[in-house]
Amino acid sequence: MGPDPEVRRSEIAANLAAVRERIAAACAAAGRTPDEITLVAVTKTYPASDVVHLAALGVREVGENRDQEAAGKAAEVRAAGADVHWHFVGQLQRNKARSVASYADLVHSVDRPALAGALAEAAAKVRDRPLDVLIQVNLDPGAPELSDPLHRGGVSPASVAALAELIGKDEALRLRGVMAVAPVDDAGAAFARLALVAAGLRADHPNATVVSAGMSGDLEEAIAHGATHVRVGTALLGKRALLG
Repeated sequence: MGPDPEVRRSEIAANLAAVRERIAAACAAAGRTPDEITLVAVTKTYPASDVVHLAALGVREVGENRDQEAAGKAAEVRAAGADVHWHFVGQLQRNKARSVASYADLVHSVDRPALAGALAEAAAKVRDRPLDVLIQVNLDPGAPELSDPLHRGGVSPASVAALAELIGKDEALRLRGVMAVAPVDDAGAAFARLALVAAGLRADHPNATVVSAGMSGDLEEAIAHGATHVRVGTALLGKRALLG
């Protein structure tokens, strides 16, 4: 038997208020305003009912990491009448591109030409408008030129311009900016590097204004260094549990 819906919504509402207070405090410290920050609720392993609660509480930007879970959840949420925008924030295999392009509003994790091509091909077939994408940047020292299985996802900062040029040539995709996951031991320095990468990208692609950075544990550092989108799961929804 699942949790009482009213109790669960109250729990999420309290967590949401606390997260919004953190965002407001971080913005005040950085000389920014909270309306500059988009909160993306990352709901992997949480049930569709939590997404419905979030939508009722005013959170309409929802992130998922795995297509196997996200596709069904998106359909369930839609059937429940909740209006949300889906962000795909996890590593993505090319064979999932068509599925993701069918429901995602923004894909945060484009990190190689082959994936960009697969998403563009899928978007042209299943969408009536371009698919918004972000380039995932690997902020680890010694990051590979392009994403590979032995490293955290993302391209090296030096490779962002070339991938951006490729994305920009395809009418089925719309480049919106960059995304990164910071190393746990030095988030502030990593986000400072990301800010420089983002500024360089905007110089050539003025509409690429999104900086997706910061999660439950480091959103303050991300906001201090220019994040426009923070991806928060645990602080909103509690300790993760496997879906039954």
